[in-house]
Amino acid sequence: MHATIGLLLVPALALGLSPAAQAQDAQATPRPAEAAGTLSTDTISVYPPVQGPSTWDRFGLSHPSGHHRVFSNWGYLNDWSVDIYQNPGAAVVSPFGSRTAAGHPVTVRVVTVVPGCATGNLEDGGWRIGLEATNAATGAVIARADVMHVDNKPAAIAVGATVGPWTHLGTTGRFRYSSCYQVNGDSGAHIHLEVINRTRYSCYIARGSNAQLGDETVIGRVGTQNTGPVQAC
Repeated sequence: MHATIGLLLVPALALGLSPAAQAQDAQATPRPAEAAGTLSTDTISVYPPVQGPSTWDRFGLSHPSGHHRVFSNWGYLNDWSVDIYQNPGAAVVSPFGSRTAAGHPVTVRVVTVVPGCATGNLEDGGWRIGLEATNAATGAVIARADVMHVDNKPAAIAVGATVGPWTHLGTTGRFRYSSCYQVNGDSGAHIHLEVINRTRYSCYIARGSNAQLGDETVIGRVGTQNTGPVQAC
């Protein structure tokens, strides 16, 4: 089946993480109820990181309840992950909403720009772009998201850049088959998204595989006070 439908396999090495990084992630300890700053109670919606129609967990292998998490922020393994599918060439954008639930403006800046695979070769899996969302009214850092398998990244998308909800981070792409990107067809092209709260834990919106998404479909929330990772909202 894997040779014909072009889907992502799900072993721990699927994103090409180095052994040292895997060991660090495996030893990540639960976060305390509060980290630096005050505990957030004002949430931000998370949307698909692909502009236009996209698909949640197209082949039933990347649901947040069991999908691998391979990146860390602030010394902790990210809260949850999912693959959002769209054929090559779709615009990739920030997943964070522009306002909090209380109506405060959200500022999003780029904090990571690196080749996504351990080989350092973009042909193996494109870019990993890390974004940080801040409540602009209070200055509180709320969350981060890692957007992986980005192709055609503009030069302006660099560490320190501020991006809006429709700023193009690049496009979806089709990369060569490797341990980092085990995809065999355009229908398997996807963005691997990981999300983490600054304090306590974020959550995802539970839905079945192959669910269709649009620009306004909320797929998760950050700034929530969930008690652990990999929890539905």
